[in-house]
Amino acid sequence: MPISRTELLEIIHNGENSGVEFKRDVIQNHELAEELVAFSNFEGGIVLLGVEDDGSISGTTRADTEMFVMNACRDKIRPALIPFYEVVKDVEPGKDVAVVRVSRGFDVHTRWHNNRNVYYIRVGTQSREPTPEELARLFQQRGAVRAELRPVSGATFADLDLRRLKNYFLHVRQQDVPADDDESAWKALLFNTEIMVEDGITVSGILLFGRNPNRFLPQAGIDAAAFPGLSKDYAARERSPLRGPMTPLLNDADEIVEAGLVEQALAFITRNIAVAGQLEEGGARREETYAYPMEAVREAVVNALVHRDYLLSSTDIELSIYEDRLEIVSPGRLPNGITPTRMLTGCRAARNQLIKDVMRDYRYLEHSGMGVPRKIVRCMKEHNNTEPVLIEDGERFTMRLLR
Repeated sequence: MPISRTELLEIIHNGENSGVEFKRDVIQNHELAEELVAFSNFEGGIVLLGVEDDGSISGTTRADTEMFVMNACRDKIRPALIPFYEVVKDVEPGKDVAVVRVSRGFDVHTRWHNNRNVYYIRVGTQSREPTPEELARLFQQRGAVRAELRPVSGATFADLDLRRLKNYFLHVRQQDVPADDDESAWKALLFNTEIMVEDGITVSGILLFGRNPNRFLPQAGIDAAAFPGLSKDYAARERSPLRGPMTPLLNDADEIVEAGLVEQALAFITRNIAVAGQLEEGGARREETYAYPMEAVREAVVNALVHRDYLLSSTDIELSIYEDRLEIVSPGRLPNGITPTRMLTGCRAARNQLIKDVMRDYRYLEHSGMGVPRKIVRCMKEHNNTEPVLIEDGERFTMRLLR
């Protein structure tokens, strides 16, 4: 929507921020392109041409500012951008301000200048070049790369748990597997199922079936803590770093003989949440009721493991139990345009599709992908008539269940 003079003055009064940049109208085309690229690679934003850094109005001075802006967006940005452009007249007497607005891009954009492409991102009030990790996450957010299929440096076939792999293919997928000593046949199978790539074991392969995932991926775990009060406290009732592969080890009867991360997390939770007991009708057996519906808790744990951003290194999932709530904090923004509101209605998008598929094969996830509304929302309403609280705050997503 067009900006009124009053709205523009309020924006200028509030100063530059993550979505607003002030520029003199004498800016060069590659400088304007830098700011617009940074905004498009972030969440969108506006450049105000004719406004000084201190917020004073200098006004536009070019004979054709619109042509200058459009040419910069086509000639200096790859892929080209088409901005929303308008001029607010007489912001101060005789001084106009040009408003150049771009939305969050579907692609990752670069500034093209001096025969060189350069990426930019917005960080606070600054536009700067991203680190390699930030750039990888940016491509992942735009769906241009799947981080889960990146090879893990130093990981080899020997770092995979062959017992779990055999469980998965034989008992879960119900297909034949090579002999234990036929490494070339195993590698072919794992390559065809994306657990391996030409350069080695994928991130997904290590997370799902690795002997010791944290040796290669320090972020591959859950930091669990139970606190006696309403906030974090050094005097926790229990702290436990949960480590290991996501998948369990099963016996021939499909019984769990070695827990995966999901079972480890559920065991920690059941140890640390209050249990109410009452005798069933007739007094023959005592029935126990947990402070939270375990079906909802299990779904929340699985979602965190499946959908977190594994490009955020050295950052574990946080599982925290307080007197009045249970919280699971996942590193990273929600993927592919998902918002907390869309999650509650069942909108589906996977950041880590292979991990999701394998965990669904183990029946940790519904095939419909409707676990949040069907399990977490429904179970919490039935349990205590509350709804889960979903919070996206910067590079953290929190699922909060109220006691």
